[in-house]
Amino acid sequence: MLRLSRLADYGVMVMAHVAAAPAAVHNAVDAATATGLPGPTVAKLMAKLARAGLLASHRGAKGGYRLSRSPCEISVAEIVIALDGPIALTQCSTHATNPASPSACDRESLCVSRRGINRINSAIRQALEDVSLAELAKPAFDFMAEPPPRNPAARLSGS
Repeated sequence: MLRLSRLADYGVMVMAHVAAAPAAVHNAVDAATATGLPGPTVAKLMAKLARAGLLASHRGAKGGYRLSRSPCEISVAEIVIALDGPIALTQCSTHATNPASPSACDRESLCVSRRGINRINSAIRQALEDVSLAELAKPAFDFMAEPPPRNPAARLSGS
């Protein structure tokens, strides 16, 4: 089974919470309450996301964190990479995303599946890059509504 780490999952939840009100300053206590996550975990996540450049910290009595960029400009992939490192199915495919790192597999030269695994990694990475934080921050009822027609003329003609 392929799944995100618990911290990456929680990080996506926290970032979606912050993105729901991007102009506001969010602190760990409020974010923990809103997401139902433990306060110390949220504080750790927010600090790590700030170090990765996804959140900007603001000091002071009303301090906390804001998004460093628009929610439309932050992808789920960036959040996952900030918390889990490179997106990869296998240890050797982590090497493929960073050619400067030494291979972790002593069977790499004999591996016939590496090309296929790298294609899968690319597809997963692209899928995560294609989902913006703005999409995650939308209320659930927005996703249940019928999408608007792509052709503006169709709206006018009722088709």
